[in-house]
Amino acid sequence: GGYTGANMDRPAVRRLLADIEAGNVDCVVVYKVDRLSRSLLDFGRIMETFERHNVSFVSVTQAFNTATSMGRLVLNVLLSFAQFEREMISERTRDKIAAARRKGKWSGGMPILGYNVVQTKLVVDEAEADCVRQIFLMYLEHQSLLPVVKELERRGWLTKRWTTHKGVARGGRPFDKHALYQLLTNVAYIGKVRYKDEVHAGEHQAIVGVDIFAQVHALLQRNGRSGGRAVRNKQGALLRGLLRCAACKCGMNHAYSAKGGCQYRYYVCYRAQQHGWQACPAPSIPAGEIERFVVNEIKSVGRDPLVIKETLAQARRQAEEQIERLKAE
Repeated sequence: GGYTGANMDRPAVRRLLADIEAGNVDCVVVYKVDRLSRSLLDFGRIMETFERHNVSFVSVTQAFNTATSMGRLVLNVLLSFAQFEREMISERTRDKIAAARRKGKWSGGMPILGYNVVQTKLVVDEAEADCVRQIFLMYLEHQSLLPVVKELERRGWLTKRWTTHKGVARGGRPFDKHALYQLLTNVAYIGKVRYKDEVHAGEHQAIVGVDIFAQVHALLQRNGRSGGRAVRNKQGALLRGLLRCAACKCGMNHAYSAKGGCQYRYYVCYRAQQHGWQACPAPSIPAGEIERFVVNEIKSVGRDPLVIKETLAQARRQAEEQIERLKAE
């Protein structure tokens, strides 16, 4: 329970397929076809696995025989309707969330610092709300994210902590630049709700004044903070999103600086960016040197006769296996 039939990311299905691969299953029995999968593509892969291991498939409430062309047609029709039903449910859910947001209602998601969720409504938590107001004033004073992060770390202030319905504790982590930026740009603090690009008046009480929020927003825009995901790879960094810091075991972001008409590119440790340069023993490395090193390593791999030989052998094995499957079909 609790897992959607829209994909294969389900523990019980993975156990079933593992047992089939091990040869422990002769027949799979389901109540209805859509209990196994609600995706035509996933179901096709499952049926291919069944046929490869000579596993029969039975639906208790739907009489069809997959050994005949008519039976396979009926099966595909049933699966098409199951997928259509799942997509219709998704559309209705999205429409319901959109309508609730346009009415200013809280439609679920992660709770935010300063509010508690009581009967699906946001209720101000006065202690946390005071912290939120101080964070906004702190940013106006320092006019930079990193000094505020360091001050929050010194005070021991953490992000919103809550417990899910399943009893799992979430949040309660130290602030970093990303978490701070998300807090400072959240329109919920001025009594509004956001749906995609739309902003509507909310049912909940505001914590921060509109004038203070506008000053913070203008300052963030002036400092060129775009929020992370919208930053484009304008400098053509080859290893953007791929390089990791060996000391901190975290990703490295591409950055650059300009001096005397020249541009200098670096890969900077994410931990150093979020918590200060002293947090990492090797916070940055020159981008050009590491990119040339990686490119040369890739070129040397392409010239290695042992690697080429093994690659060709694997390609031949895959081709032979595919030919055997086609012959069997």
